[in-house]
Amino acid sequence: MVTKREALTKQDILRSIQGLPDDVTVNDIIEHLCYLSGIEEGLADVQAGRTLTHEEVVERIKSRLK
Repeated sequence: MVTKREALTKQDILRSIQGLPDDVTVNDIIEHLCYLSGIEEGLADVQAGRTLTHEEVVERIKSRLK
């Protein structure tokens, strides 16, 4: 059984940012937050069953390359 995954907390996000290099820029932080957000969205998609098989992905790519 798959259990519901909890979203990152503010503290998780702050720890993640604190792990970045000292010379990090604001744009680097924004990019990092977008990266974390994308991971969260992907995990939510998996949890909700919004996934494709490898074969489905290959077929979609083939149909778009025609």
